[in-house]
This record gives sequence, C-alpha cells and structure tokens, in this order.
Amino acid sequence: MKRVEAATAIVAAVLLLPAAVVAASVPQAPVTRWAYLLRPAPARASPTLRASVVTVVGPATPEGESNLVRILEERKDRRLQEWVRVDLAIRPNGTTGWVPRDALGDIRAVRTRLVIDRASRTATLFRAGQAVFRVAVGIGTARYPTPAGTFTVRERLAGFDDPFYGPIAFGTTARSAVLTDWPGGGFVGIHGTDRPDLIPGRVSHGCVRLRNADIRRLAVLMPVGTPVTIR
Repeated sequence: MKRVEAATAIVAAVLLLPAAVVAASVPQAPVTRWAYLLRPAPARASPTLRASVVTVVGPATPEGESNLVRILEERKDRRLQEWVRVDLAIRPNGTTGWVPRDALGDIRAVRTRLVIDRASRTATLFRAGQAVFRVAVGIGTARYPTPAGTFTVRERLAGFDDPFYGPIAFGTTARSAVLTDWPGGGFVGIHGTDRPDLIPGRVSHGCVRLRNADIRRLAVLMPVGTPVTIR
C-alpha cells in the first residue's frame, strides 16, 4: 500500500458542488490540532509520571503508516514537563490519555470535519463550518454497527489488491465494539467499494463505504488529522 499525497485542487473541487451543499453549515468549529508520534509513548491517566499507563501509543499504525494523534489539551506538571492529552485508538471509543510533548513531532492544524449521519446515510465534509461535500454512504449493519463518537482520520491508503476497498481508504481511530477479534483490531475505515449498488444502506461490518468517484473527491478535500463525528 502506498500513501496518497494531498491534492491541491481544493478550490476547483468546491466550485463543482451544488449550491445547496455549499450553503449548508454547522456551528463554527475550532481548529483541530494533531501531531505524528516520534517514538513509542506511554499514555497516562493524568499528566504526571506517577499516573497509571492507559496504553502505549506507537509511531506506526497497524498498516505501517506514520501514526498521529489529535491534540485535546496541553498542560505542564510541577517539574514544568509538558504533557498533551490525546485521543487514543483503543476500546472503549472515546478514551484519552496524556503523553509527553517531546514524544510528538510538530503540531499541525486542520479546519475540516467529517460528519457521518447514520440515520440519513450521508457523509458531509465541513471546512471552517461550511459544508463543501456531501454524499450517500453505506454503514454497518444492525449486527455490526458503525460506532458513534468523534474520532480522527490518521492515515490514507491506496494501491489495494482487492477491489472490495475501492481506490482509496482512510484509516480512523474508531474501533468496532463487536469485532474484537477482527484482523488488525477492528478499526473502522472509510473507503470505496466494488458494490456501488448497495449505497446508501446498512451494508458493512462497521466501516463507512463510499462510491469510488466519491472517495476520490473526498481524498482531494480531506487531509489526515481531520476529526470524524459519527452520529
């Protein structure tokens, strides 16, 4: 698999969107900050070396890509060591932990947010509070539901041998609560499909499926580090 580089034709893609989509909006969201891991780092329950370890966050994803974390809060301890509270890709979803600031690389920022609405079977990408992209999606079945919560896009993958995943996939920090023994750990992805006729619908084991043309457009508009809200 190879990483797909971020495209630059964002403005042109937005101009192609229907006016109704561009006009839609959500409350202005703050800038989301994120950073890559430089080394394995214990994530602790509080910002101190004496706190219990929640998990160890590694610098690579299960697919071998550079791992990133979404930054939620920063704090210094009594010794003036800097700590950062981050989201963790572990069960239960929504777990956070504190890692040393020096375990992270440069802090980067995005103003995008992807919202997956399970009731309407849609995915909407917002930039600076404005909807710039909306499409129909497939979600998990009743037996294998797509989990609710706010997660992070931490990798972008392409070059699959199996057309099942389509041309591009985004790996997220979301975990299935049902597929606990699934290969790779039951992570929820956002990817293309070889069955576009099933979209929209409840068709997956928890992942979010887009038609291939739509996932290609999303890859132009959505950078890694983007938060994903599934509701």
